[in-house]
Amino acid sequence: MIRVACVGAGAWGANLVRNFGTMGALQAICDDDPNALKRAAKHFPDVPMVASYERVLADPTIAAVVLATPAKTHAAMAKQALLAGKDVFVEKPLALALAEGREVVDLASRLQRILMVGHVLRYHPAVVALNALIAKGELGKLQYAYSNRLNIGKFRREENILWSFAPHDISTLIHLVGQLPVAVQANGGTYLQTGVPDVTMTHLAFSNGVRGHIFVSWLHPVKEQRLVVIGDRKMAVFDDLAKDKLVLYPHEVSWVDRAPVAHRGNAEVVPLESEEPLAAECRHFLECVEHRTTARTDGREALAVLEVLQASQQSLDLRGVAVSLTREGETVPLTPPFPLGGEGKGEGHAGVWVHPTAIVDQPSEIGSGTKLWHFSHVLAGSRIGRNCIVGQNVVIGPRVSIGNGVKIQNNVSIYEGVTLEDAVFCGPAMVFTNVINPRSAIPRKAELKLTRVREGATLGANCTIVCGVTIGQSAFVGAGAVVTKSVPDYALVVGNPARRVGWMCACGVKLKVTRGRALCEACGVRYQVTAGEGCRRIDER
Repeated sequence: MIRVACVGAGAWGANLVRNFGTMGALQAICDDDPNALKRAAKHFPDVPMVASYERVLADPTIAAVVLATPAKTHAAMAKQALLAGKDVFVEKPLALALAEGREVVDLASRLQRILMVGHVLRYHPAVVALNALIAKGELGKLQYAYSNRLNIGKFRREENILWSFAPHDISTLIHLVGQLPVAVQANGGTYLQTGVPDVTMTHLAFSNGVRGHIFVSWLHPVKEQRLVVIGDRKMAVFDDLAKDKLVLYPHEVSWVDRAPVAHRGNAEVVPLESEEPLAAECRHFLECVEHRTTARTDGREALAVLEVLQASQQSLDLRGVAVSLTREGETVPLTPPFPLGGEGKGEGHAGVWVHPTAIVDQPSEIGSGTKLWHFSHVLAGSRIGRNCIVGQNVVIGPRVSIGNGVKIQNNVSIYEGVTLEDAVFCGPAMVFTNVINPRSAIPRKAELKLTRVREGATLGANCTIVCGVTIGQSAFVGAGAVVTKSVPDYALVVGNPARRVGWMCACGVKLKVTRGRALCEACGVRYQVTAGEGCRRIDER
């Protein structure tokens, strides 16, 4: 029996724990919340409860990890598990940025590990049956499809309703239509939290003429999970909350006096297997791990979903402007709907400002609200998020991922292998390396070491970040420091080589630690400092 560890035992994670536990595959349950572990222990008292993810990764008896953690952690934790030699099942979405998702998929391929993403709707008996009916021509030529996923929801901050609800429906529509869309257009409304849409409507256009839309909301009075597929012979309704979950309607349309007339047919209930979709998904993962076969919802399928999500997000950011996707080999790169590169650039291009002396190679992705100043150069394959400031004489790329709200001061080069998460600050003339032992006469492009700077970190002027390290969340690297090893969350490091000299609040104020506790005098946020474990906020649960 394949032995797995379920990481994250919260609301959805508890369902994964239940299924893998029932199948006898649970080797450990991991969560940093003691209450979640207590709840899990009541159902599986013989399974070890672990608070440390590092312990899970170091356990040789664990073949695979199952990640049901917050979405913003998916990509980083999946990569950690792959590097530790584990196969990975990660809940949707695979990542919150396409570039991060590609890093995970490329790593899994390179290490020959199983990577599966939790698009559970693909394992629903109704979707399996519906796809078989479409393949046999039962519905005729597909014309239109739409999906409603509505509820009074669990509101999230790190992801909006599009990224939280829509991945399942995007995955299913791509599967049923049999191809990726060529264009998307999304509109939405933000009512509860600034910058986090609660309701979105995404329209999809496919090259075979099929059109569709996905309506998602966590601000809806009643729960609804319905998928409707229209063919020229029959129509299908998949209602996950109904007793008869999949029903066909053989309605016909005839033409009388050059006008269409509808003729209603009797509903046909499609018999289905009674298996729980999540159980089928979990068993499929175990089978893939055991037999080393590709998962139905593998990394490539997850990237296709991320392509559509990211294009939809850009359309949202551009207030509903249609965004096209063009096929190129086996990938679907986003084609920016605004001109970049060449002369005559300036304000007014879909919210992106590029100085006339700057160069942006294609394909590249730049979010709305971002500004690129004099003599900067963005190389092909790079992604820059929304509301970033890129100073003078900055080089970015190739294939670099930069999050939202990042500020890069003058004379900084960010080359392949470096990833900056949201709200990172790079001081003037600071340096990233990406090869550990460079020689001018010896090409080492295949030996790049990855560097990640986590959300909210500050890198002071003229500091150097030696490749292969991670700069922790809200960490602070002093001016001129030389960082040779990873920096913990909230740590303040200075010197050459850099050493920790204190802890910093997320707001940028140095903390005064007394008996392992600290209260930021500026913003009032509380922290706990533990030897061997570092510093963490304790006011977020």
